[in-house]
Amino acid sequence: MSSNSKFVSNFMQDLKTSNPNEPEFHQAASEVISSIADFVQENKKYQQAAILKRITEPTRAISFRVTWEDDNKNLQVNKAYRIQFNNAVGVYKGGMRFHPSVNLSVLKFLGFEQIFKNSLTGLPLGGAKGGSDFNPKGKSDSEVMRFCHSLMNELFRHIGPNIDVPAGDIGVGAREIGYMFGQYARLANEYSGTFTGKGIPYGGSLIRKEATGYGAVYFMQEMLKTKSEGVKCKTCVVSGSGNVAIYCIEKLLELGGKVLTASDSGGFIHDPEGFNPEKLAWLKELKEVKRGRIHEYAKKFNCEYHEGKRPWSVKADLAFPCATQNEIDLNAAKELISNGLVALSEGANMPTSLDGIDAFLDAGVLFGPAKAANAGGVSVSGLEQSQNSLRLFWSREEVNEKLQGIMTGIHEKCVEHGKEKDKINYVKGANVAGFKRVADAMLAFGSV
Repeated sequence: MSSNSKFVSNFMQDLKTSNPNEPEFHQAASEVISSIADFVQENKKYQQAAILKRITEPTRAISFRVTWEDDNKNLQVNKAYRIQFNNAVGVYKGGMRFHPSVNLSVLKFLGFEQIFKNSLTGLPLGGAKGGSDFNPKGKSDSEVMRFCHSLMNELFRHIGPNIDVPAGDIGVGAREIGYMFGQYARLANEYSGTFTGKGIPYGGSLIRKEATGYGAVYFMQEMLKTKSEGVKCKTCVVSGSGNVAIYCIEKLLELGGKVLTASDSGGFIHDPEGFNPEKLAWLKELKEVKRGRIHEYAKKFNCEYHEGKRPWSVKADLAFPCATQNEIDLNAAKELISNGLVALSEGANMPTSLDGIDAFLDAGVLFGPAKAANAGGVSVSGLEQSQNSLRLFWSREEVNEKLQGIMTGIHEKCVEHGKEKDKINYVKGANVAGFKRVADAMLAFGSV
């Protein structure tokens, strides 16, 4: 066993012992530690200050119950959390997720990833994540409001514009943000930029909803430029049909790409003719207004629907996983590679398994990891915070220009720290660049 492998193995064994039964967190930590091990061992100052042990342990993990009344006057109880992971480079920042799958492991994985993603943006943002096992699907607006207000009755005391700034995530859109922000403003007796992803009338930023999907495409463009190529005329497979996927598709169409797929938890559609603006507008209305299912697209436009499957069997040049974690396993990665995949940009958080990532890297596929490729969302969240603090409102063009600049800067950092003999290891580059900024700040603060 090499010294690197032994270092990683020993560290991960200790981490799993002290954090049992948290597979998602273990996976996220292993992906980071494996790629920065050489850098840490070459820079003894990080080992001497126990930076790895400190950075993998949250500052605090807040757990609380949320009791709320449904429309039938029955009391319901849910679990809720806020993981404030690291604030070495700025205020805690990360979304709130409402989904039955939410537990401590999932939120620790997301919060840990958020540290490095936020660091890469260059903005003064630390890493955090929160959420609840509450499921907003099928609930009335009144039920969602009562849940959000009850949750905020506890959470408000742990957040603030200079402490921790939550945002949206799966299950938390404009409706949920509005209810939580309104209750925070009442309880804290202040009107501040404590939430991002807010509606435009009460302090939100233009392009926030589009930012993650746009950013994933901008990062793909930067990767392709290293081969003197671009998105134009490339065939693309996209998973998901939420905001990330929809606005990823929108930007791909704008840049001349041909998008063949979209999906939801029920299956995926394959449209060989590709999306166009009219089809995308119909899908937006289906998902955002009617809250419909993707199979309805297949009926409307007479294309294939594959129930219970994901779109990775479709031959394409570029892939954009924009749905959920671990949606691409080793078999799916091999299928994409055998179909001639050129590049992949992760729009979702940790959508590729560890062995899937290894397969892409070994095959020479340009692989944009989530902490770099999907940082567009938190980047515009940071810009929203800036606008709130300055009492300014920037135009769509101004925000988009700043977003493109941030994504280009992230790509440059990945290249700087990930350049190898004949390729760029974007996984290593993103992890080392994100780690170095946070670790150096922690060193500056001393052993606390």
